[in-house]
Amino acid sequence: MHQDPPRRSRRAIWISAVVAFALLLGGGGFAAWKLEWFSGDGGSVSFGKAPASATPDAGKPSPDTPSASPTPTGDPDVLLPTGPKSDFKQTAKLDDGTIIAKTRLAGAKSGFEGDVWVWTPKEYNEAKYEKSAFPVLIALPGGNGFPSNYWADRSLGLQKAISEGVQAGTSLPFIVVMPVLNPDSKYYYDGADIPGQPKMGTWIAEDVPAFTKANFRTYQSRDGWAFMGSSSGAFVGMKTVLQYPDRFKAVIASGGEIVPDSPLWKGHQAEMDANNPEKLAKKLIDGNGPEVYINFQVGTKETGKERMTKFQQQYGKGPVKMTIRDIQNGEHNGWHYVRGMKEGSLEWISKVLKGPKPQAG
Repeated sequence: MHQDPPRRSRRAIWISAVVAFALLLGGGGFAAWKLEWFSGDGGSVSFGKAPASATPDAGKPSPDTPSASPTPTGDPDVLLPTGPKSDFKQTAKLDDGTIIAKTRLAGAKSGFEGDVWVWTPKEYNEAKYEKSAFPVLIALPGGNGFPSNYWADRSLGLQKAISEGVQAGTSLPFIVVMPVLNPDSKYYYDGADIPGQPKMGTWIAEDVPAFTKANFRTYQSRDGWAFMGSSSGAFVGMKTVLQYPDRFKAVIASGGEIVPDSPLWKGHQAEMDANNPEKLAKKLIDGNGPEVYINFQVGTKETGKERMTKFQQQYGKGPVKMTIRDIQNGEHNGWHYVRGMKEGSLEWISKVLKGPKPQAG
């Protein structure tokens, strides 16, 4: 079936960024990048030390083991892994010994099956935090967002930036969850349930969080859940926070669009409107909340700030808290967006989310 071309140049921007990426690295560097992207020994990975009261069977009580306390640190918001456990394989190892690993997720709600990468900070394995929840940052890529998620490439420095921020006291120790964004590399789907297409909105908003709760110590409330993304991933993260403010609290949106623009929306205006951040923000304002937090990042060498400024002027009021961070000499790429996070956006989002609490004593 013929599809009209997209109304915006998101796809063209991504293609240009990939070309620039390859040219910047050069022949030998590109080979090294490919090796690093797929690096890792492929061995099985188990995240975190199970609490003494946890059970070995996907969180189900064993007749010989006491049940895990529903409030392991005295905080009723803490949720221990619910199971079933996923099978993780290492894809990269950072200098501090932390691991990025991948698994295959069959989305129970969406019906879509795709890859998800996860990284946990070293604090996640420390004994003093073994019964504490950790905040979750769902990191969404731009461009095709399939079959990989480029935030799982350690060379972009996202995980290192978080680790350094924790040491400096400017970042919470986030669990970073990195799913594929689209079901194929032919179209972008605006992270939405476009009629007749794979339910990527349900995948992002329901299946990925459910998978995270099954495998990791998380918070039940929205105070421990946020998004970050670049380009089309920034749009999806912002849109999802505005759609589900009862589940997600904040987003760092870098170099993204403001309105849905997938060519697959043709003939589905009502559904597209239901995924439009302008309409979603107005609904939140008219309903007086709950509060959500949006931090735009934009490089001074890229376009798009005008759209962000206009959106902020129109909808950055009441429960919709909005800031814009300029990245000096920044371009439309992940390295510069991570730099912006190090320069202030990580600290910003860490102030509105809930961090882990160590055990007393």
